[in-house]
Amino acid sequence: MSARHKARKRAVDILFSADINDQPLEDALVSAETRSNNEPERSSSWDYAKTIVEGVLAHREAVDQLLRDTSQSWPLERMPTVDRAVLRVATWELLHNPDIPAAVAIAEAVDLVNELSTEASSGFVHGILAAISKTAERP
Repeated sequence: MSARHKARKRAVDILFSADINDQPLEDALVSAETRSNNEPERSSSWDYAKTIVEGVLAHREAVDQLLRDTSQSWPLERMPTVDRAVLRVATWELLHNPDIPAAVAIAEAVDLVNELSTEASSGFVHGILAAISKTAERP
């Protein structure tokens, strides 16, 4: 498993945890950073995970609005929490990280939902992200 895949999974974990615990994402990020400082064996994935979460924080309104506009079958608030977290990570990558090809961001998101969510989620997540990637203006 690549360090970037691990970082995406950590970012999803942070977003998921904040959502489930009704905790501000900023606080969840601080808690995760504290844990990371005590786990040097996991340090290779921390920097990118932190970058992703900070990016989602900085662009959350725009990311969420784009997800709302693109998902015609499920309102953002009704999506499974893990799917919502994965979609936020991948949407941030699609919109704000030109170093990650769109196909990679989408494939990684699908891999994550296959690993963490239901079978039906992979098609849903792929469809949303494919639609976003067609219209997204990348930096």
